[in-house]
Amino acid sequence: MKLILKSLLVAGLLTTGVLANDPGNLTKPSAKVQSMIDKFGLKMVDYNYTKARLGKGTRKTAKAILIDARPAKKYMAGTIPSSINIPDTAYDKYIGQLKDVAKNKEILVYCGGWKCGKSPKVANMLKKDGFTNVKLYQAGEPQWKKLNYKEVGLPVVKSAQAKNAAVLIDSRPYKMFLKETIPGAISIPDTKIEELKGRFPVNHSEKIITFCGGYHCAKSHNVAKKLISMGYSDVNVFAAGIPEWKNAGLATTKSASKVEKKSEVPKKKEFSKNGAKLGADEGSIDGEWFNAFIQKDAVPSYIQIVQVTSPEEYKAGHIKGAINIEAEKFTAKELMSKLPKDKTIVFNCTAGGRSMDAWTKINEAGLDVSEIFYFDANIDCKGTDCKIEVNEPLE
Repeated sequence: MKLILKSLLVAGLLTTGVLANDPGNLTKPSAKVQSMIDKFGLKMVDYNYTKARLGKGTRKTAKAILIDARPAKKYMAGTIPSSINIPDTAYDKYIGQLKDVAKNKEILVYCGGWKCGKSPKVANMLKKDGFTNVKLYQAGEPQWKKLNYKEVGLPVVKSAQAKNAAVLIDSRPYKMFLKETIPGAISIPDTKIEELKGRFPVNHSEKIITFCGGYHCAKSHNVAKKLISMGYSDVNVFAAGIPEWKNAGLATTKSASKVEKKSEVPKKKEFSKNGAKLGADEGSIDGEWFNAFIQKDAVPSYIQIVQVTSPEEYKAGHIKGAINIEAEKFTAKELMSKLPKDKTIVFNCTAGGRSMDAWTKINEAGLDVSEIFYFDANIDCKGTDCKIEVNEPLE
């Protein structure tokens, strides 16, 4: 049944290029994002176009350069295969990745969906830097992850392996698997998929991470594509693969770990001084804990929710009790001065990216963030009626 529904969904894209069940049921950019697209003279492409430009899924075979404009943590948590990361708030720091790229090379920029203004901003910056073939895949990561497999970074794989929270599949030849692999991984070489597909999980919603010999290796992508065609819904590729795992000093079946023993690592605080439950990722509030209060309309009085989006987005919808401060318009000190005193502050936006940016801005300025957190969730509000989907932490 899942496979049939997915096929119908993809068929709908052939004519519309969009999804009816995107967050907020949006099938086009929000008014603010559309105004940016018009102002910067940007062209949009759809899912099918983007998929066709991926080649075999590796950076070497992709026919266009894909750029994820979200914060680095979001990028590491899950991105479109072959993508590089150039956050809109750290453009100058990351643009060096394109120093040897021809100015007429096709570039597709995306972020957190139809409401996300990060991709138009980065696309415009690229145009100002002389790149002449820049396009937007504005439906972005939210649409992609509903239809296809994602690429994940080392923190996700490390966490999944430590918690036994995913099926790890080594897609390399069996002899290489026997020589050295990530502990706990199973062997399903991309050349043996048909005869070994019985090893795939019975549960089609099980989290699966495939890997092979690094960014230029297509074997993990081949297995991921097969899993998607079979109806698996949470398929991921660790494109950096075994080389990245070893470079990080992590244990393999051949070597001992160079990482400190867990007993030597200080135990993390569970709650802030005021009583907010801390999330696994630095600076985050525990999403499920916080969302439970929101759903009951019982957010503790010591917490002040601050929506960091534009006033227009805030007026269209916000979590009950939230105030609005458009964080990106202010320096860290200016933003800090506008926050209510003697409160635990929780930043939120529509997909977690801008709230993470706001927290990072204050933290990197060396200001006190002991009672300032971000809520990492996809949030769609009409008035104060909000649909909230908490994002999975990296750690």
